[in-house]
Amino acid sequence: MAGFSVRTAADVDESSPQTGLADDNTPLARAVAHELLVREGRSYGDPMERPSRTRVLVVANQKGGVGKTTTTVNIAAGLAQLGQRVLVIDLDPQGNASTALSVDHHRGTPSTYDVLVDGVPLEEVIAPAGSVPGLFVVPATIDLAGAEIELVSVVARESRLRKALAAHPGIDTGLEVGHRVSEDRFDFVIIDCPPSLGLLTLNALVAGAEMLIPIQAEYYALEGLGQLLETVDMVKAHLNQALVVSTILITMYDGRTKLAAGVADEVRGHFGSKVLRTNIPRSVRVSEAPSYGQSVMTYDPGSSGALSYLEAARELALQGKRPRPPRPPGPRQMPPGPAMRTGEA
Repeated sequence: MAGFSVRTAADVDESSPQTGLADDNTPLARAVAHELLVREGRSYGDPMERPSRTRVLVVANQKGGVGKTTTTVNIAAGLAQLGQRVLVIDLDPQGNASTALSVDHHRGTPSTYDVLVDGVPLEEVIAPAGSVPGLFVVPATIDLAGAEIELVSVVARESRLRKALAAHPGIDTGLEVGHRVSEDRFDFVIIDCPPSLGLLTLNALVAGAEMLIPIQAEYYALEGLGQLLETVDMVKAHLNQALVVSTILITMYDGRTKLAAGVADEVRGHFGSKVLRTNIPRSVRVSEAPSYGQSVMTYDPGSSGALSYLEAARELALQGKRPRPPRPPGPRQMPPGPAMRTGEA
């Protein structure tokens, strides 16, 4: 058969020094490119431009089983593969994010408990996630389960995490005048919250500037959303005027069902451009990855789940380039009220 040639995976990888891909607009080509580059420890394409400040995102939803931890670890790994420096803070006593990123979190390990209860500096409890360069973790241990009770009598208990972030030299939220951007600065801090609206989640909401809400593509996932948004409004009014719901991610999406499409349409109709264009599909590979101490981004880089999370991470990174200001300018120009001063005491 004259003129007919077969392109091997090696040929595809060598066809472009940028992404390992000449025609990366097809799903198969993207899967091959991503898998090849991850296996070789290279970033996917040229590193994305770093944000001008550290973006602190809170991943929260009081409903369990919507993909909070899965979203946290895979978005974080995806951002790291796109050339960003990322810190994951595990605030869930179950420590599932720590497990998925293969970071030790047995009782006695330096963890978020030490930061919140004992005031240990954040840099003393950070551990690297070995499978993904540029990704770091503050693990959670079972000791964190008692933190809410121990913090009840502590002054300004809801702002302990915010003070820890502000004291870290590698975290620049843009609030400190004259703060110099360094090469080892974290570009993203992603906080994984427990499935509740208790004091741990409140610490995260006070510490963060942006909120990412994963919503399962099922009817029940919408029922508790109103309560979550009311809590966000209360925190914004009294404790953290900078907090905004910036991102909604639809997870466990099954395109074969009318229910999933209907829920997605309803969410997009209500939240508009805050909803990422990428839906995360139901995927066995995503569910399998934590049992191997990995995110799906390294466990099966060519799977539909990994590619979807990579695209969602890209969308999230590009949000910083939108003209929308990261903080509402009005409240920042006004003197803080009594409730705000109480939260910062």
